[in-house]
Amino acid sequence: MEVIHKIGRRKTAVARVYVSEGQGNITVNKKDLKDYFTTGTLLYKVNQPMMLTENEGNFDVKINVYGGGITGQAEAIRLALSRAMVALDQENHGALKPEGLLTRDPRMVERKKYGQKKARKKFQFSKR
Repeated sequence: MEVIHKIGRRKTAVARVYVSEGQGNITVNKKDLKDYFTTGTLLYKVNQPMMLTENEGNFDVKINVYGGGITGQAEAIRLALSRAMVALDQENHGALKPEGLLTRDPRMVERKKYGQKKARKKFQFSKR
């Protein structure tokens, strides 16, 4: 099996995932997964595609991720891993699609407008 390369994005985070056969080692930016993502929620998000396709411990995953915050990075990795699992075996699509793991979340931060305090908040208005 050759190395499968997929990209996932969420907000401003971009994750590049390289999946190859192995013992289940997952490294994120040359660190162990548990060292990079410390909370259980983020670890669950990253492992979700592997659990749903029952591929835990079958593949070595090397991940490069940058941009955004820690949650956006975890969700970008989840999308990239989901895409890699589908590329590996098309039958995984049926397990991942109902969970919403193959959908790119398009929500981004709205830009700040001139003449306003923030994207939607205005400066205080005084009638008199």
